[in-house]
Amino acid sequence: MLNSCKKYLDEKHFCPHCKEQLSCCSTPPIHVGDGLGWGTEAYFVCLNDECPLFKKGWEHIEMQFGHRASYRYMLLPGNTEGTPMMVGSKDAFKGCVIDPQGIKLQDERYAKEKEAVAKLDTCVAEKNLEPVLFLILDEAADRKNRERAADLITELNDLACVDPLRNHEFRDDNLAHRVNLAIKKILEANFKKECPDCAEIIKAQAKKCQHCGKGF
Repeated sequence: MLNSCKKYLDEKHFCPHCKEQLSCCSTPPIHVGDGLGWGTEAYFVCLNDECPLFKKGWEHIEMQFGHRASYRYMLLPGNTEGTPMMVGSKDAFKGCVIDPQGIKLQDERYAKEKEAVAKLDTCVAEKNLEPVLFLILDEAADRKNRERAADLITELNDLACVDPLRNHEFRDDNLAHRVNLAIKKILEANFKKECPDCAEIIKAQAKKCQHCGKGF
């Protein structure tokens, strides 16, 4: 949704009532007035609480209709003239303001994900752990890409992956289980184990942890 609204971010419109720049907002899925939809993915609205239209609207609506509400100036993309839009509180529509910086960060993260996915085909041959870790640790990455990366952990057989994976809090329990099994196989393949007390990696045959002194 946000990515499809990027085309509107360069547009600049101003409120005729207070001269403040209108905020670009994503539209709700259902039009509150008729339920038919907005016909657009974004619109521009004046969110200035000091705007005369907004400040005077409270009294006007109370006198005319007998309930608590006011107006915000709203303009649809492609139009040169907007219209007053009724709002029930001063916070209405403020939660759907499109953040240009947020979209930029989304784009950057997605570009890094694509780059990491492209490297998965050669990461084992090149012994490149970086793209695998990036995808597994990125909670916003596509689930299939993360699962594919998790399946490559054992093949990479790199103990350097253990600490970052152990320190990550997974939201997906199935992925966490897959990662745990992979770590177990890596430790076994390298004749290592994790100290149950300090979690440091030590020799599998060790009777005492060299880091914390815990005995087994």
